[in-house]
Amino acid sequence: MGGADAAGGELRPPAGADRLDAVLPSVLTAIAPTGSRPYAARPLLPLPPARRAVVVLVDGLGDLLLRRRAGHAPFLREALGAAYTLQCGFPSTTATSMGSFGTGLPPGAHGLVGYEVLVPGEDRILNELSWEDGPDPFAWQPERTVFELAGSLEVAVTRIGPGFFDGSGLTNAALRGGRFVAASALSARVDAALAAVRAADRALVYLYWGDLDKVGHVHGAGSWQWGEELESVDRELARLAAGVPSDTTVVVTADHGMVDIPFERRLDLALEPWLLDGVAHVGGEPRAVQLYCRPGAAADVAAAWRDRLGAAVQVTDRAAAVAAGLFGDPALVAERVLPRIGDVLVSCVDPIAVVDSGRMRPELLALLGLHGSVTPQEAAIPLLVWPARAHASA
Repeated sequence: MGGADAAGGELRPPAGADRLDAVLPSVLTAIAPTGSRPYAARPLLPLPPARRAVVVLVDGLGDLLLRRRAGHAPFLREALGAAYTLQCGFPSTTATSMGSFGTGLPPGAHGLVGYEVLVPGEDRILNELSWEDGPDPFAWQPERTVFELAGSLEVAVTRIGPGFFDGSGLTNAALRGGRFVAASALSARVDAALAAVRAADRALVYLYWGDLDKVGHVHGAGSWQWGEELESVDRELARLAAGVPSDTTVVVTADHGMVDIPFERRLDLALEPWLLDGVAHVGGEPRAVQLYCRPGAAADVAAAWRDRLGAAVQVTDRAAAVAAGLFGDPALVAERVLPRIGDVLVSCVDPIAVVDSGRMRPELLALLGLHGSVTPQEAAIPLLVWPARAHASA
């Protein structure tokens, strides 16, 4: 199935196509190869031709989690042997990954570089997930999305998710284009996807499901509740793949994985305020902290965090992180994006997290499952492909 040739051998994505931002450009190239010229020079996943495609993003379905809990997912398990393992990018958080997924660009190019980031020139932090009091999303992320390009190629684009996503800041920034269909239950979203893909001769349908991530945050990715939710997802995805027309490819991927962090392994900034000496704003999230420092203080801030947390974290500054490709190809990192990235970045590599009980809401402090950092548990995501069984030429 996905990623395997007819003899059962394993296909791997070309070098450079192993990131989430390659998924939608690869799908669009498979269904509209003559019009996808913006992606012609980029490494893409070797997806077979199709006239239509349904792309499902299951929030929080990390590659290692799926493989570890595959007993709950017999349908997905059958495809795992030929599945790709991709990297979601940094930080491994929903807002950033949605930017990469929707635009086909790395974080440094689209600019959604964290859960909470600095708004340059306004001395305040923006939550890029909620977008509360946020800037104009079309100006914050001005690059054309893959859905917009698909529409210009006369591919019918349908996006399916909860109603409150329609017109939200994050949706307009990262996932604009085509029409939006609101549905609550996963079964209703699958029904909507089947109707949409059957309604057009050439179609790209996107379906989002977020409950697996919610369950993981509250109960942990190792919980029975997470396994039960995965079973429900697996059943509906099997129904989707069985119901699409024969010229339709089905793709399933995710935005990040998750790790369960014991509450006793959390550093509380409210109890160690000296770590905020020289810090103007704290952004990011508990597994991937971004520190916006006062002028001239970044080196001292970085040293203090290294001294306190040692080998449990990776501490770097903005310039080094960009040069290392943490936000994608350094040549693609936009000037407008640089000030949004923290002066000092603290990525947890051990099972620890950084919280602030004086600032964070109690419901956020109570979350067991977390993500955001660079570990394989958080950054590795699956890509499973059920190719079209037949393909009519254009």
